[in-house]
Amino acid sequence: MKIVLLTVGKTDVPWVREGLQLYAARLQHYARFELKEIPELKNTSALSEDQIKSREGALILKETVGMEIYLLDEHGREYRSIEFAAWLQDRLNRGGKDICFVIGGAYGFSREVYDVASGKLSLSKMTFSHQMVRTIFAEQLYRAFTIIKGEPYHHE
Repeated sequence: MKIVLLTVGKTDVPWVREGLQLYAARLQHYARFELKEIPELKNTSALSEDQIKSREGALILKETVGMEIYLLDEHGREYRSIEFAAWLQDRLNRGGKDICFVIGGAYGFSREVYDVASGKLSLSKMTFSHQMVRTIFAEQLYRAFTIIKGEPYHHE
């Protein structure tokens, strides 16, 4: 089973990209982990938010065929790190499809993406930039694996 972190747009802030690469490398020790980026749409000034979400949604759906999809969404369920590790362990124990966590574009997700998603996760009630969420979530995924393995990274 593979775990994918799919994002809309490139990670172009150097310190965010470096942090993301650090945790992506660390995650390889625990799971088959892959970062995938969907390019940002071009020439969107004449498009409505719904049109942008729809076009991004089509690209997301194309990249996630056959995967179990979880959306990073402000309206998703919040977990403490220990709870997220337990959720992840349960999900991994069930096996089956690859897992894809998706960070959408600036306007969120289209209805079509919400309709096929298996669930929604929220990192906080606060709003973070879409770029920063990538590194924050990758660190939480790494933290979850260290909790599962009983390694001394997380302090409760």
